[in-house]
Amino acid sequence: MLVSDFDYALPPGLIAQHPPPRRRASRLLHLDAAGRLRDLEFAALPGLLGPREALALIRASHPPQAGSELFVESIALKIVARHGDLYQVSFSQDLEAILERHGAVPLPPYITHAPQAEDAERYQTVYAARPGAVAAPTAGLHFDDSLLQEILDRKAIIEKITLHVGAGTFQPVRVEEVEKHRMHKEVFSISRKTIDAIRDKRILAVGTTSLRALETHALTGSLEGETDLFVYPGFQFKMVNRLLTNFHLPKSTLLMLACAFGGKERVLSAYHHAVQNKYRFFSYGDAMLIERG
Repeated sequence: MLVSDFDYALPPGLIAQHPPPRRRASRLLHLDAAGRLRDLEFAALPGLLGPREALALIRASHPPQAGSELFVESIALKIVARHGDLYQVSFSQDLEAILERHGAVPLPPYITHAPQAEDAERYQTVYAARPGAVAAPTAGLHFDDSLLQEILDRKAIIEKITLHVGAGTFQPVRVEEVEKHRMHKEVFSISRKTIDAIRDKRILAVGTTSLRALETHALTGSLEGETDLFVYPGFQFKMVNRLLTNFHLPKSTLLMLACAFGGKERVLSAYHHAVQNKYRFFSYGDAMLIERG
């Protein structure tokens, strides 16, 4: 190895003599792992730091292998690993910016139309605060601000918890025996303030994910983390007294949870009533309030 191997031509006029007007006003040349160059402003640095990875569902004629790269327009995606039905993917650009630029509302597979302008607003709760879920907690879609205020006016307490509904929420049960099914994991976070506020109260959980988070806390004492709690008939509820939920797919874990909460025969009878009376089903459909004794 020679010193001359590290020589290059540098015009004297490019040697900076004074600092830029502002510290962040410098330019930034980004050389990525694939050898690609991007001319950026230094202010873009925060978006390049930290993990730019995500777990993703990928539809392809041939499943990509770990280490391979995919290209979507100018975006490079590297397959890091596979975890069941999901791929761990790293991105050549800031992930949130990519989603804002190219993403579409992830409507459930049983909604057959392409995402429209109304979906960006209506497939989201009015009280959503943090990005992270791959599907809306649809029991919350029925609330608007005025209805929430009516509830508060009746001296009820409204407490919020963070739920990141996972991709597995749409996965079918692939085994015949219910007990052999393994639930997907979903991220949740409950503040100590919320637990103190609802302690010894009659609790109405808005949605099955809220119920799973609260019952996970009751079982483990955890305030945040991941839950793979599978609730089916025979489960002993410790916190939730009432459940507000939409009507769910046949043979789904969500229907099993509703049956566990309200009683299998009672809930299936209620579903028969809903069908006979033309209630609207699934994410954009009507709601059901189930009470326990």
